[in-house]
Amino acid sequence: MSLGDERDPNGGYGGTGQTRTRLPDTGSDPYGTPRRGPRSSSRSLVTVVGVVVLLIAAIAFANRGDGDATSSSDSAGKPETAATAPSGEQPVRSKAGGIPSGFAHDQLGAESAAANYAVSLGSADMFDKARRDAILQAIIAPSRVAGFEARLDKAYSPQFNKNIGLNEDGSAPAGFTFVSRTSPIGTKVTEYSANSATVEVWCSGLLGLAGEDSTTPVTNSWFTLTMQLEWANGDWKIVSHSQKDGPAPVPGDDRASSADEMAKAVEEYGGFTYAR
Repeated sequence: MSLGDERDPNGGYGGTGQTRTRLPDTGSDPYGTPRRGPRSSSRSLVTVVGVVVLLIAAIAFANRGDGDATSSSDSAGKPETAATAPSGEQPVRSKAGGIPSGFAHDQLGAESAAANYAVSLGSADMFDKARRDAILQAIIAPSRVAGFEARLDKAYSPQFNKNIGLNEDGSAPAGFTFVSRTSPIGTKVTEYSANSATVEVWCSGLLGLAGEDSTTPVTNSWFTLTMQLEWANGDWKIVSHSQKDGPAPVPGDDRASSADEMAKAVEEYGGFTYAR
């Protein structure tokens, strides 16, 4: 989420909450003009795609770590990929106010920090002034905290809260459950040095009010956060961040859950600490 360099809570979250299966015309871009197909066809397509994905994953796993001279020569002149994959390293040593801290002073530590900071910046706590300030103190570079606080205080204004169905202080109206969550899908380092890093975090987000007759139901969106981090006081901290839409997948044919189902899920399912 961004406001200039920070999250814009009103932007970057979209969708209707209801989807239809869309099958692309043969040989065309799946994100171009779609045509509807029967549900049985969509199930068959999902099965075939799932099998192909599993086969590709199995082959990639079997070939990991070979690193012989032949494979090196075959890839000469081609850019190396850096897809997110588990490293086996512990992401953090501790938590400060529920926010992971103590990330490793290396590239993987920077990726883990960016992923976990994306979760904090996309949380419902950002709509509460006191909790928001605590989050910023924990994840923002000390020299930038005051600027972040001032800009986000303007962004999370009483009028903005009212526009998304909340009370002016950012709390949910009686009978409603407020949902604001960000789930990192993957990370990518675009620049790195000993004391600074630029990390992109591909995310899926949820935002809205779960409850009967909600005028702002919970919807899903896809976006990418770009964070500039610096090593300060023994940890990675955010210097600035921005957001752009996508990449977004073709919507599936999932049935939208009821307001009660969504509220129950948010209350019963906790979050994770993300590691690279």
